[in-house]
Amino acid sequence: MKKIIAVLSMVLLMTGVSYASFPVKQNTKTEQATDQTVNGEFASEMTELEALNSFKAEMKSEKAADNKMDDMLIMLLLWFFLGGLAAHRWYAGKPAGWNILFILTGGGCYVWAIIDLIKIIQGNFK
Repeated sequence: MKKIIAVLSMVLLMTGVSYASFPVKQNTKTEQATDQTVNGEFASEMTELEALNSFKAEMKSEKAADNKMDDMLIMLLLWFFLGGLAAHRWYAGKPAGWNILFILTGGGCYVWAIIDLIKIIQGNFK
């Protein structure tokens, strides 16, 4: 669904047609920019490029959020199936000494393991 919305937004941006669901006030700088020309092209095309660049940045942030969700799911599965071997900690890049201590103490008698699980679910496991 996100991809469909992204493609439709991209098409609207590329055609120069955009719609707002709220009233938009144009400031005088925007009105002046549309009157000026840059290398024979209207400056409004430059604002479209700026809008396209901000759209691209927005898409990158969505991809980062999707990657974070994927990492969280992978860490949850590793915690569940290989938690005793500290697989989720190795995956997250935790220091080797702490991971070995985790294995030797059985996840701190499962207290440490439960704390890791809570942090993974909250998205705070770094």
